[in-house]
Amino acid sequence: MALHGLGKATIGVPNVEDTIAYYTDFGLSHRGGGVFATRDGGEQLEIVHSPTRRLVELTVAADDPDDIAAVGRDLARLGVPVDRDGTSARAVEPVTGTRVRVAVRPRVAADPVPPPTPYNGPGRIDRWGRAPFLSRAEPVAPRKLGHAVLGSTDLETSMRFFTDGLGFKVSDYMGDKAAFLRCSVDHHNVLVMAAPVNFLHHTSWQVDDVDEVGRGAHAMLEGHPERHVWGLGRHYAGANFFYYLKDPAGNFSEYYSDMDTIPEDELWDPDVLHGLAGLYSWGPPPPPSFLEPDDLAELMTGTHAPANASR
Repeated sequence: MALHGLGKATIGVPNVEDTIAYYTDFGLSHRGGGVFATRDGGEQLEIVHSPTRRLVELTVAADDPDDIAAVGRDLARLGVPVDRDGTSARAVEPVTGTRVRVAVRPRVAADPVPPPTPYNGPGRIDRWGRAPFLSRAEPVAPRKLGHAVLGSTDLETSMRFFTDGLGFKVSDYMGDKAAFLRCSVDHHNVLVMAAPVNFLHHTSWQVDDVDEVGRGAHAMLEGHPERHVWGLGRHYAGANFFYYLKDPAGNFSEYYSDMDTIPEDELWDPDVLHGLAGLYSWGPPPPPSFLEPDDLAELMTGTHAPANASR
């Protein structure tokens, strides 16, 4: 696959400083000016001002200029205007208005590669003594941006942009309401779902293991119970452990670990999943605000206020 993951998400919010403080607490490294880096992926988040919360731009990583040229040709066949230079191609997803930039970027590789976390099980002793996570005193720091989830008022058109235009592949469907799309060996890098308004549902950030998912959420909730959304649990599609939190603008952010991978030479048949059983395998049931965020009506009318603003 010529594409190899997400490069960067640019999120527009009305309350920039509060949102910058949140993602600093979340464990991303603030480089200044609202630009954040992950441990392995470099600069992968930028917070900018916008009257309402939205995904302003999503960068998709490609290997070389030939990949950029191929994307440009495929988007042109769809009738989507493309702005190209030698190392990137930019287009606007026609439904959500999100700018998507395909750019040559190095592949994300952990350096050094973290050792596997040893877990004991019935009849199996992989570690002796106290669990090693007990000695982890440093704050949780995400490894990379894994995926973004977009609500679209025209699911079919948005899917066609990502699959026929950019070259994403379908991993699984949520009935006829959503599709998990990948541009890497990870199970999904973008999920597009049918929605009454175009909006950013969440961004998702990979950490080392389930202990880091829990440690990260625990630290974020200390003194800030309003950040809790949903977790701890394990998804069915993708099989990753998850915990969802909410930033001050109302966007959800997810810590995840242990996602399914789909090597290019492996046959994978997309499944059609139905109901909540397709959304999670175990954990608390998703709250109504996860399925339909509280501010959807405000986003539809353009009167959205930050999540922590007084009513």
